[in-house]
Amino acid sequence: MDLFEYQARDMFEAHGVPVLAGIVADTPEAVRAAAEEIGPKSGGVVVVKAQVKTGGRGKAGGVKVAKSADEAAAAGEQILGMDIKGHTVHRVMVAQGASIAEEYYFSVLLDRANRTYLAMCSKEGGMEIEQLAVERPDALARVPVDPNVGIDDAKAREIVDAAGFDEADRGAIAAVLTKLWDVYREEDATLVEVNPLVKTSDGQIVALDGKVTLDENADFRHEDHAGLEDALSADPLEAAAKEKNLNYVKLDGDVGIIGNGAGLVMSTLDVVAYAGEEVAADRGLTTPPKPANFLDIGGGASAEVMANGLHIILGDPQVKAVFVNVFGGITACDAVANGIVGALDKLGDEATKPLVVRLDGNNVDEGRRILAERNHPLVSIEGTMDGAARKAAELAAAAK
Repeated sequence: MDLFEYQARDMFEAHGVPVLAGIVADTPEAVRAAAEEIGPKSGGVVVVKAQVKTGGRGKAGGVKVAKSADEAAAAGEQILGMDIKGHTVHRVMVAQGASIAEEYYFSVLLDRANRTYLAMCSKEGGMEIEQLAVERPDALARVPVDPNVGIDDAKAREIVDAAGFDEADRGAIAAVLTKLWDVYREEDATLVEVNPLVKTSDGQIVALDGKVTLDENADFRHEDHAGLEDALSADPLEAAAKEKNLNYVKLDGDVGIIGNGAGLVMSTLDVVAYAGEEVAADRGLTTPPKPANFLDIGGGASAEVMANGLHIILGDPQVKAVFVNVFGGITACDAVANGIVGALDKLGDEATKPLVVRLDGNNVDEGRRILAERNHPLVSIEGTMDGAARKAAELAAAAK
């Protein structure tokens, strides 16, 4: 789960990372009140910052400096409701202004390729850090971090040395890096990024902007993380699926996908996309049928689980056909077939779109017999994954 900047700021503050004052506002009047409260801390200067989970806010006009409460309210009126790369701005953060002497960059993230953590640090922070990483990679220090040790004082010193900071600043910067590691470790994050980490004109090291990604697999350890979810921007289908404990991701297509196991579902997405291209070419369609979702029902394909999955998928108006692709293992195909039959009976009139079912593996013959005997008018049984994908793409194309 990605956090908004204001949530990252609050999390930093809770772990002792030096930050500036910030107040969230969702109306121009609230922006004015926040500026009146915070402005005196920095000579009346505040920064009104769009709160969206994407980069490029500054270039899009979503970050404005205001030198009075009136200017802040006007900036809030301009920014609220703005569209930034497809993200609507529902709230802004009014932040205390800062007198910046230097800008730096720091992040710690999960390095999946090397199965460890990686700290990255540079004396040159700011909006063009991605460009810096490409054009002058030597200016971005990359230091592996042992998960069993983390960023202690010695590792923090190694990072600031590798980044080439001036000796006079290294101690203060290293102290902040250890605090940022506390955020990473204690909150079960997969990314903590500060851009910029700044040195103010009076020599203070401050995290001026923050990005945090939390590992949702660790939510059971953090009851407070539930309050960080963005209800305003959440996809309603994904929210409904989460309530049912379904692994569902909405995609922009028209063939609903249900499978058991993440690897099988990913393969199904690829096969459906390929079949859709073939069908589009055969029929002269400009827009080929594509997967509408990722939905992994896991090992249990009971009638309730299948009904919950179909309910979510059928609730997507873009879906024209559904492909159920199951390989029987611990859960045998006859149990899956009974789950499908039970789900269709449970859904009743809600089930209005064709289902293509491919079963294979443990007890496949019995599973196919159950479906054939039920002979539901919406269900087509296919023997192969490719054949089922083609059938689902054809049904979706016919409904366009």
